[in-house]
Amino acid sequence: MKKLLFSTLAIAALALTSCSSDDDNTPTTEPGVTIDPTNFQGELVSGEEVTLDATQTYNLTGAFIVRDGAKLTIPAGTTVKASGGTSAYIAVAQGGQIFINGTATNPVVMTSALANPAQGDWGGLVICGKANTNKGGSTGQTATAEVSDLTYGGTVDNDNSGVIRYLRIEYTGAAFNGDKEFNGVSLFGVGSGTTLEYVQSFEGGDDGLEFFGGSVSGKYLVSTNSGDDSIDFADGWKGTGEYWYISGGAKAGIEGSNNGDNGAALPTTTVTLKNITVVGPGTEGGIFIKEGGGLWNVDNFYISGYATGINIKDAAADPVANAHVDNDEITFTNVMFDGVDAETNYGGTNTDFYTTGTEVNGAGNGANVPDWAQGWTRFN
Repeated sequence: MKKLLFSTLAIAALALTSCSSDDDNTPTTEPGVTIDPTNFQGELVSGEEVTLDATQTYNLTGAFIVRDGAKLTIPAGTTVKASGGTSAYIAVAQGGQIFINGTATNPVVMTSALANPAQGDWGGLVICGKANTNKGGSTGQTATAEVSDLTYGGTVDNDNSGVIRYLRIEYTGAAFNGDKEFNGVSLFGVGSGTTLEYVQSFEGGDDGLEFFGGSVSGKYLVSTNSGDDSIDFADGWKGTGEYWYISGGAKAGIEGSNNGDNGAALPTTTVTLKNITVVGPGTEGGIFIKEGGGLWNVDNFYISGYATGINIKDAAADPVANAHVDNDEITFTNVMFDGVDAETNYGGTNTDFYTTGTEVNGAGNGANVPDWAQGWTRFN
């Protein structure tokens, strides 16, 4: 029997409903696997499946890791309250799966357990998949996640780490040091078989959500008051971002790059972004293109309240990113600049790399919160 610190009551409740299923995306509890909601930590190993109880509040006091071949399901309305700084986080290893089944009226909430919550109170959610990343410098490489120390990367671009839908994650971003800290949601080499929809990071100490390579797409994402960038992607991410509403981040609304060590590393970051709103303030622009940039196609992009709308690292420091702009490999169509001092700082010759529009609504409602984000999110 795997012991994960369960209470007697939880064991009895789970035993009444336990059965094992590999036929759908809502696994039930494997007999013999139990969790103590008052001391939520430990791990699931291959063959183990657990469904949390939405009537309980789970106090995350350490790391909880879903290993290869294991499944964790979190039903609508479940609350997880975390304490412990960098030691408290939920991680899904390669081959593990998580199913967060929130709804618009009953989201799953992961938040701080402290009486006066603040950015950086706990780690966050980390998912490690088997899809490509250029972190190792070339296609098919693996790497070690900077938080959780789990392996990620590979060649399985359609890898499936589960379903995340209607999740609000708050007060994350615990830092080991200035170069190593958690994001709200960290996606390391996560594959396109994974569903990522209706997720908000609120008051995270570092980035709200970050894609480290991989091929998962993100739809209906919200990032609010992040301590660094609101949404970040790098290391050869190949995916689509659609309906993102971003506000109040300290630095860039969106930061996008190819590889921090080698701007020309393969596979190249290749992204489609559409129906996006970024609202400042922020010190690094509505969108910041750096470290090789990659190949981008951006449409219906509403930028409000920044000194610079489209910020591109200068050509001397980042010739690869600027070459992509020069060659029409990074393009923006239907951009609205609202209260922006300078539309761009790009100094190259391609003056047509972006076009503006007059009927741009971004994520759905211009600078205002879109209808699809109502109810399950928070902004103060």
